[in-house]
Amino acid sequence: MRYYPAPITDRKIRFALVGCGRIAHNHFAALKQHTERSELVGVCDVNAKALASAVSETGAKPYASLDNMLGDTNADIVILTTPSGLHPEQTIEIATAGRNVMTEKPMATRWHDGLRMVKACDDANIRLFVVKQNRRNPTLQLLKRAMELGRFGRVYMVNINVFWARSQEYYDSAAWRGTWEFDGGAFMNQASHYVDLLDWLIGPIESVQAYTATLARNIEVEDSGVISVKWRSGALGSMNVTMLTYPKNLEGSITIIGEKGTVRVGGLAVNEIQHWEFSEPHEDDAKVAQASYATTSVYGFGHPLYYDNVIKVLRGEAEPETDGREGLKSLEVMIATYLSARDGKRVALPLDY
Repeated sequence: MRYYPAPITDRKIRFALVGCGRIAHNHFAALKQHTERSELVGVCDVNAKALASAVSETGAKPYASLDNMLGDTNADIVILTTPSGLHPEQTIEIATAGRNVMTEKPMATRWHDGLRMVKACDDANIRLFVVKQNRRNPTLQLLKRAMELGRFGRVYMVNINVFWARSQEYYDSAAWRGTWEFDGGAFMNQASHYVDLLDWLIGPIESVQAYTATLARNIEVEDSGVISVKWRSGALGSMNVTMLTYPKNLEGSITIIGEKGTVRVGGLAVNEIQHWEFSEPHEDDAKVAQASYATTSVYGFGHPLYYDNVIKVLRGEAEPETDGREGLKSLEVMIATYLSARDGKRVALPLDY
C-alpha cells in the first residue's frame, strides 16, 4: 500500500514548471484553462532569455536553477518540460524535496532510469505523473471505448504510421536534440505517444523486431525506423516512423483490423476518424463525426484534459490516468525497440528488471 499526501481541497493546486522551451507553452495554456482550481507559482530555466519570456507570459516567480526553486517554492507539484535525459535526476531531486512530479514524455531515455524514478517517488510517498495527453483526444477516446466494449472481437492486425518532418535546423536548434543521452530518436521523442498506443489500446506485447536508420539528418539517433509487433493476444502489427517526410508533416495514424470491425484514425495526428465499421451497431457510432477535429499541431488538444485529471487526483477526486508505472509501459517498448535494432534480433517483453 502506497500512502500519498492528504488531498488539497481548501485552496488552489500550486504548480511550478522547469524548462521553459517549446512544449512549456502548451502547459502554460492548459493551466490558464484551470485557474479556478490551480495556479502557476514558479518557472525555472537555466536560459535567461527563455526564463524572462516565461515570466512575461505567466507572471510566475522566476528561478535560475531547480535547487533554488525547491529551496523556496510552495508548489505542490513540479512540471518537467526539460530535455528527456534530465528527467530522472530532476524527478529524484523533486521527490526527495517532497513535491509531486509531472514529467513530459518520454519519462526517461534509459530503462533503469525510469525504474529509479518510480522507486524514488514511491519511497517519498509522492505522485509521479507522465504526460500522455494524446490519450485524451476525442478520436482516441472513442477508439479506446470500442476496444473496451469488445466491438472488434479478436484483433488480427494493427498498423501505426508517423510520417512527419523534422529539418536539420530543428535538430540544430538545441545541443541536446538528436542525442542518445538527452533526447532519443524518432521513436523515443517524436513518435513516443504513438508507441504508447500499442499497449494502451491493444494490450500487452509479447515481442518486437525492429530496424532503425539515420538516413538524412546529422544526428546520433534514428530519423526513421520500423517495428514488427506480436501481442500476447496473438495479434500482429507494425509501426512505421520517419522524420524525413517531404515537405512537411503528413500523417499520424492507426488502423485496427478485427474479427468484427475495422477502424482507421488518421490525419496529421490521429485527429480524423477516416473509417469506422463494425458488425454490430452501437450508440457511439453517432459520435464519430463529432470526434474528428482540425489541427495544425501534432500535439493535439489533450493537455488541458490531462491537467484536469492531475488536479482531480491531487484534490482526492480521481485516480491518475497516467502515473509512473503506466509511463513505464511505453518506455519498455521503446527500449526493446532499440535493443532489437542494435542487436538484430527479436526482443521479448517484459524486459529483465
